[in-house]
Amino acid sequence: MAIDNSSQPQSGGRKLHGRRKGHKLRPAQQRVLDSLLPRLRVPMPEPDGTLDPLSLFAAGTRAVWLEVGFGAGEHLAWHAENRPDVGLIGADIFQDGIAKLLRRVEDRGLDNVRVHDGDARELIAALPEASLERVFVLFPDPWPKTRHHKRRFVQQTQLDALARVLADGGELRLATDDPSYQRWMMVEMQRHPAFAWTAETAADWRERPADWPPTRYEEKAVEQGRRPIYLRYRRRARGADAG
Repeated sequence: MAIDNSSQPQSGGRKLHGRRKGHKLRPAQQRVLDSLLPRLRVPMPEPDGTLDPLSLFAAGTRAVWLEVGFGAGEHLAWHAENRPDVGLIGADIFQDGIAKLLRRVEDRGLDNVRVHDGDARELIAALPEASLERVFVLFPDPWPKTRHHKRRFVQQTQLDALARVLADGGELRLATDDPSYQRWMMVEMQRHPAFAWTAETAADWRERPADWPPTRYEEKAVEQGRRPIYLRYRRRARGADAG
């Protein structure tokens, strides 16, 4: 199962990620970390400050999307290349994955990608209300042991935070290939009043939509007989989730 490298523990917070580093970076990976990451890193505000995500991108950017835990960056880079009017922020702490994303950004000449190489929760907390159009949480670590379930990213406290930063009508996309986490995700999402499931038929969550590119991890999971689910939720209009 993929490691969820999306978040670090905040002071007094829960650990939601695995390791930060894997094998030693190749010279080309280290080069983009040294040269490109400083330019694309999201500048975090002072504590209790607010970050305007649109200000990170060129004039004419119509919306900002966030991917929490982007792995090797295939999914994020695909959207950046195919949605030049959208700014993409990726949050991840795993250096190998960040380097792979930056290589894709460099090779494809993408100028609408920014990276937060730290705790996704601190980034989300710094964003203004209703400032994101779409959020992706794809194949996070399922933390399969029962005593570790509290570390799962998809839970009510984090859904509260995502509901705050998503605009009315905005979309939250989730995916997992772990059967236990599949049930967990669907129950947690059903419990939250701010999100409405968009599925109308089984195919809507069993089959990956055309605008949802696969990743190498996903393809490997399928080859090994694990069947992912693809969940899409709409952020209800504010006020409609009151009670």
